[in-house]
Amino acid sequence: MPILDKISLLTLLISKGLLAKYMKRITGTYQISTVAGEKAKAFIPYSLPPENPPFNFDEKLKALHLEALSTLEKLQVAANLIPNIEWFIYGFVRKEAVISSQIEGTQATLEDVLTFEATNESKVPADVEEICNYTNALEYARNELSKPKGLPICSRLLCNIHEHLMKGARGSNKQPGTIRITQNWIGGSRPGNAVFVPPPPEHLGKLLTDLEHWIHSNDNLPPLIRAGLVHVQFETIHPFLDGNGRIGRLFITLLLEHWKILSSPILYLSLSFKKHQQQYYQHLNQVRTKGDWEGWMAFFLLCVKQAGENAIDTAYRLFAIQNQSRNAVANHKSATMYAIRLFDCLANHPIITMPMAMKLLNTTKPTASKAIDGLCKAGILKEITNKKRDRVYAYHNYLSVLSEDTQIIV
Repeated sequence: MPILDKISLLTLLISKGLLAKYMKRITGTYQISTVAGEKAKAFIPYSLPPENPPFNFDEKLKALHLEALSTLEKLQVAANLIPNIEWFIYGFVRKEAVISSQIEGTQATLEDVLTFEATNESKVPADVEEICNYTNALEYARNELSKPKGLPICSRLLCNIHEHLMKGARGSNKQPGTIRITQNWIGGSRPGNAVFVPPPPEHLGKLLTDLEHWIHSNDNLPPLIRAGLVHVQFETIHPFLDGNGRIGRLFITLLLEHWKILSSPILYLSLSFKKHQQQYYQHLNQVRTKGDWEGWMAFFLLCVKQAGENAIDTAYRLFAIQNQSRNAVANHKSATMYAIRLFDCLANHPIITMPMAMKLLNTTKPTASKAIDGLCKAGILKEITNKKRDRVYAYHNYLSVLSEDTQIIV
């Protein structure tokens, strides 16, 4: 093709906004980094937003975006129907924490976590500790962002989140709360055969500062699209020695609330990432190697829609179970005022013990025992230890719904 014809074609494509379809986007540069005496190609991403060509928010992505937003609006309506939103948040935050941690290899289930909260005992204490750290980290971040003089979304906040996440024995050697000062890698037994090598540590300061500035800029892209872009950028930067995956997924939760897409952390997106884990990693990698931000975004929006639909279904089922249970308690001959009061605590404490019931009701052991007995006879609570002493009770119908998809398949 003559040069003038090529120029004319490029001019036409630019004017029609179609150039992105014909250009391969370069999303970063490589630097040879020496790790443990071995050379590796470390990837240094360009700052957001995607350029050369710009992010192609085409009709297909716009349609997926509208579908995802519509699902999130319905989820917000479902959450608003719940008499106490804290009940909703309690269960969903813990479910997200369990699934996000399972992606990283933990073997604890939601029931393990709730049992630990009730008894302070666990068969997998280290795994449960990691999950509890996740819920504490999210609670810390939300509290900080809600305070008038609290930290905004910034590198310092991320470091503090990391410090909460890495508390305990497993995280003590992972430089809690500190941006890494050494090279890390993902996959493979050594840097030379790694699946991905993130940026060398000397680039992290600028990369994180640029990301922070873009989050707080007035970009024209919709917030949900921006949240998807931020997630990939953070995972690519990989600023900590450990915990990047969990913080990256937690980051999405914070951004959805920060940009007022949802009013609380009620979307457990990790479930969709876990169900499509291989595709998730493939799309992250294709952004880095092929510049395919649009392919990632289509996947991300589909995951948002799927997770939202799952959360809506779960919310309505939990709401129905609570109403049925309340009627069963109120109409049962063994129910007492204390039994009804204890039932009202179960959504936040679906696994309880006698000492916990006494504390929640602020009453004596005989009164608490009678309340538990009334809930057992009404079919609400089940004893799950088969012990005569130190017995543990579960709100089984509620837990059977909430704990779906959190079991470990061996």
